[in-house]
Amino acid sequence: MKCPFCGGVDFKVTDSRNASEMNAIKRRRECVKCSKRFTTFETVDTSFQLKKRNGSFEEFQIDKLIAGISSACRHTSVSLESVKALAHEIANDVIQKGERTIEAEVIGEMVMKRLRKLDSVAYIRFACVYKKFKDMDELMDAISAASLL
Repeated sequence: MKCPFCGGVDFKVTDSRNASEMNAIKRRRECVKCSKRFTTFETVDTSFQLKKRNGSFEEFQIDKLIAGISSACRHTSVSLESVKALAHEIANDVIQKGERTIEAEVIGEMVMKRLRKLDSVAYIRFACVYKKFKDMDELMDAISAASLL
């Protein structure tokens, strides 16, 4: 890191605070060379790659997970706050495993497991899209397996 004013590389930290809305630490720094102050934000790199069913890779995006879960939960008793909390819980579980790559199927199974406990309609909706049922028998098997009948 370099001072944005003079390009110096030596600093002293004058203040540190949590910036919880950004999941970061906000630091006030003073350049030793020019004595000017500036602010930096430090975050932990929590990114990981998804290996999709077709073999391609893409960066995990929490917003996509929230959208998928939210779609399954539409017109149910599950609130948007619950959907976001579920998505962040899943992302945190993956991050805590310390893996930089995870198969999308693992994420899908994690979602289904949690939705099954949360709301049966949302679970079936998500399973229909995720499992790509070919006929009514597969759907009925999933409902029976989920002990929803």
